Amino acid sequence: MTRVMLVDDHAVVRMGFRMLLSGAGIEVVSEAGDGEQACQLYATVRPDVVVMDLSMPGMGGLEAVRRLLAQDPKARVLALSAHEDTAHSSRVLRAGALGYLAKRGAPDELIEAVKAISRGERYVDSQTARALALAQIDGSGSPVDVLSEREFSVFIQLAKGMTVAQIADNLNLSPSTVGTHLYHVKQKLGAANQSELTLVALRWGLIET
Repeated sequence: MTRVMLVDDHAVVRMGFRMLLSGAGIEVVSEAGDGEQACQLYATVRPDVVVMDLSMPGMGGLEAVRRLLAQDPKARVLALSAHEDTAHSSRVLRAGALGYLAKRGAPDELIEAVKAISRGERYVDSQTARALALAQIDGSGSPVDVLSEREFSVFIQLAKGMTVAQIADNLNLSPSTVGTHLYHVKQKLGAANQSELTLVALRWGLIET
């Protein structure tokens, strides 16, 4: 039986996923409400698949994926997101997640994705895969594609209204390092302040309203 850890800050969502997976003979052995908790539990639970939501408080799902894979390079992660952009999907796949599934997809897709990833196979839902392919072909990617991985993490948290001190704590960085990343983000995106960064994120569907 495939053993799964669910990571999502909404208890109702986790309950729905747990019921769906258990009906398909997939056991949910652990649940976490944020990335920090997931990283702490992973070492003791050692699930076959981690189902990770990307939009969570604290460090967020993308950073949690990076830390889980630093902890265990063989960790098998399925990233979930309500975002319609290609920036999140491309970055989390580059970070080492084996799969990406948009939350808008059919429930049966979650079962299919978990089973595929438990076998060590990649899985990306068809609409996201098409968007990624088109962005690569016609160069229609997001303007934030110019940001480094760390700059992107800082940018998303800034766009959500977090302070430099909060971001430093969430990402385990010094405030001065966050400040340096912030400077580079503003330069690369041509933004004068945090409000303009938030507008960029909203315009490209990188954060929810």
